[in-house]
Amino acid sequence: MKLIKEEIESVEFITETVGKVKKLYIKGPFLQAECVNRNKRKYPMHILEKEVKRYSNLYINKGRALGELGHPTGPTVNLDRVSHKIIDLYREGNNFIGKAQILSTPMGKIAESLIKEGVCLGVSSRGLGSLRPTRDGYSEVGEDFMLATAADIVADPS
Repeated sequence: MKLIKEEIESVEFITETVGKVKKLYIKGPFLQAECVNRNKRKYPMHILEKEVKRYSNLYINKGRALGELGHPTGPTVNLDRVSHKIIDLYREGNNFIGKAQILSTPMGKIAESLIKEGVCLGVSSRGLGSLRPTRDGYSEVGEDFMLATAADIVADPS
């Protein structure tokens, strides 16, 4: 299996206020299917649907879907680098739209500061799986694909 990372820069930043408490969120496409991406990979929809369902049941629905500030080189989510919690992930066309709450962790505070200062950030998914080269010059992600996180926050989206 190979570590697979994909980056997307079209996320929006939202502040929601409940009473006196303000919370900062990121929202936008976290995963894309049926198109060849900038990394020359294609995710078949049936593979992403199956994996998003598993990830949602095991992680999002249990409050355990975390992401990091930056992009580590391995599949493990490092708790000392967590910046946000993914709270929603749903299909819209060929995209899976995610929403994540920026946490008050040290890395979350850095992410919040960067966002408030106008830094252009994006998200990057991270998972493990096999790749099958195609004759058309791209690789197709295999049936064994498993998300480690649907979104890390990155400074240099591809």
